[in-house]
Amino acid sequence: MAKKVQFAHTWVPYVFIAPQLLIIGVFFFWPALQALYLSFMLEDPWGLSSTFVWFENYQTLFTSADYLSTTLFTLGYSFAVVVLSLGIALILAVKANAVLHGQKTYRLLLTWVYAVAPAVAGITAYFLFNRHIGVFYDAIVSTGWLFAPETSTFDATVLLILVSVWKQIPVNFVFFLAGLQSIPVTVREAAQMDCESPTRRFWTITFPLLAPTAFFLMVINITYAFFDTFGLIDTLTQGRPAGSTSTMVYKVYQDGFLGADLGLSSAQSVVLMILVMALVMVQFRFVERRIHY
Repeated sequence: MAKKVQFAHTWVPYVFIAPQLLIIGVFFFWPALQALYLSFMLEDPWGLSSTFVWFENYQTLFTSADYLSTTLFTLGYSFAVVVLSLGIALILAVKANAVLHGQKTYRLLLTWVYAVAPAVAGITAYFLFNRHIGVFYDAIVSTGWLFAPETSTFDATVLLILVSVWKQIPVNFVFFLAGLQSIPVTVREAAQMDCESPTRRFWTITFPLLAPTAFFLMVINITYAFFDTFGLIDTLTQGRPAGSTSTMVYKVYQDGFLGADLGLSSAQSVVLMILVMALVMVQFRFVERRIHY
C-alpha cells in the first residue's frame, strides 16, 4: 500500500496572501454586504432615518418599464462591445503576427490606447464628435448621415459602442498576439504542409489553439462592458437622450448619488452583481467545456 506524502504547513503562505484577502474583504465583500442590507431599506435623502421595507425596492425595479429598457440596452450594448472588440483585435493580432519588419512600432501604435483612462477617452471622443469643432463629426456628416447623438438614441448608442470598442481593442490585441506567438513553429509549418488555404488553416488549427485566450478575454470583456464603461458614459452622453443610453451601472449612480435613493440604488447593484455572476457562470459551465487547454 502506497504511503501518502504529507507536507508540513507553515504560516508563511498565509502571511503573503493576507494583504490581498484584506483588500478583497474591505473593497468587495463589505460593500456587497452593505449594498444587500441597504436594498431592503428605505432611507431619507439625508440618511438620518431608515425603514425596513422588505422587497419593496426590488418590486419597484421589476415593475419599472424604465429599468427594463435600461437592462435591455445594457445587454445589447455589452454584446456589441464584446463581439466587436474581440473580432477586431483578433484580426489586428493576426495581421501583426505576420509582419516581419517594424513589429515593435506596429504593436506600439495598436496598444498605446490602453494607457488612456476611460474618462479621458470619453472627453476626447466628445470633442472629436462635437458638432461645432469635431473632425469626426464633419467626416460623418459629409457622408449624408445627419449624426445627432444629443437627440438620437441610435446615434448616441453607435457613438458609445464605437468609443468603447476603441478603448478595449488594445488589451485584447496584446493577449491575442501573445497567444499567436506562443503557437510552436513546428505546428504552423505542419499546418502549412497539410492545408493550403490560409482561412481553413486558421479556423481548424490556429483558432482552436487560441480558444483558452479567447475564453479568458470574453470574461474580461463582459466585465468591462458592464462596469468599466461608466467613465465613458459619464463624460460622453451622461445617459442622454432621455436616459436611453444609461447602462445598469450608470443607473445605479444616477438613482443613488444624483437621486439620493440609496435603497433603490442598492437593489439595482445587487441585481447587476447577480446578473454578471450568472453570465460568468454560464460561460464557465457551457463554453469552457468546448475548450481544450
